[in-house]
Amino acid sequence: MIDYLLVFLGGAIPWLEIALVIPFGIITGLNPAIVILVGFLGNMLTLLALIIGFEKVKEWWSGKDGDKNSKRQQRARVMWNKYGLPGMIMLGPIFIGSHIAAFIGMTLGATRSATILWSVISVGGWSLAIGILTALGFDFFT
Repeated sequence: MIDYLLVFLGGAIPWLEIALVIPFGIITGLNPAIVILVGFLGNMLTLLALIIGFEKVKEWWSGKDGDKNSKRQQRARVMWNKYGLPGMIMLGPIFIGSHIAAFIGMTLGATRSATILWSVISVGGWSLAIGILTALGFDFFT
C-alpha cells in the first residue's frame, strides 16, 4: 500500500511526474494497472490545483528572478507557437513537464476548461502508453 502512495506522490511532484514514476513502479514489481491509475491521479491532482489556482501561482511565479527565459519556458513557447494548446499539452509530459505546459498555456491565454480537457487527455494517454510499454518491455526482458 505504501508503494502505491509513493507512486501517487511521485506523480504529483512536478519534474518527477508520470514519465519516471510509472516505469519505476512497474519495474519494482507493482501491479501495472494500479500504478498507471495512481500515477495519473497523482499528476492530475496537482495539475488541477495549478489550473484552478492559476492566478495565485502566476503572481508567485512572476515574483521569481531569473526564470523568465529558462530552457523549459523557451521550449514551451516554441511548442505553443508551432502546435497551440493541444500540441503543447500533449507533448508537455515528455519534453517540459505537464505542470509547466499547463501553466504556460494559461499564461498565453488558454482557458481553464480547455487546459483541463487537454491535460486529462495528455496525462491519461501518456500514462497508458508509458505503463503499457514498460509492462510489455519488462515482461519481454524477464
